[in-house]
Amino acid sequence: MPAETPPSSNPRVRVKEIRLLSDDWYRLHSTTFDIQGPDGAWTTQSRETYDRGNGATILLYDVARRTVLLTSQFRYPAYINGHPDGVLLETAAGLLDDDDPETAIRREAVEETGHRVGEVTHVFDAYMSPGSVTERVHFYAAPYDAETREHDGGGLAHEGEHITLVELDIDAALELIESGGIVDGKTIMLLQWAVLRGPFRS
Repeated sequence: MPAETPPSSNPRVRVKEIRLLSDDWYRLHSTTFDIQGPDGAWTTQSRETYDRGNGATILLYDVARRTVLLTSQFRYPAYINGHPDGVLLETAAGLLDDDDPETAIRREAVEETGHRVGEVTHVFDAYMSPGSVTERVHFYAAPYDAETREHDGGGLAHEGEHITLVELDIDAALELIESGGIVDGKTIMLLQWAVLRGPFRS
């Protein structure tokens, strides 16, 4: 997780106070800081930041069959914010914990999909909700086929994961974005990359 002591690389930001509000599953801080605007004037602001560590996600694809392998699982935050049943289609993903991003996403791919992938492509990194969440997500892609499959996947039961695998034609996956069947941000980003710059580009 990011250090609680903020960086000092931006001279226009002066942190005055950091308060720990919650340390249950992850950490929630309230920070008061001074920031200098474009006109040179200083103002005091307060922001809450949710620190859950950094993560990684991976799009598994089969060029020959034009398919992608996604996961399906219940997401309570989406459920209470308007999603009909809370079950989302997503690319495999997870927190880095103590691993580097590539090691972490290889681990998550095996746990969630049952596939031990070979060479992976680092696509890009992104802050998914920079207004309040500190997490930076590392995006990857890798081919899969019958040879990379080690087991049925499904996640880790002791972590409360109940994951179902969903294999889709890439065109059907794109149509689900338009129809609202795929609403997860990281998944939309990787699917669009796959057809614009990735393995399914024309």
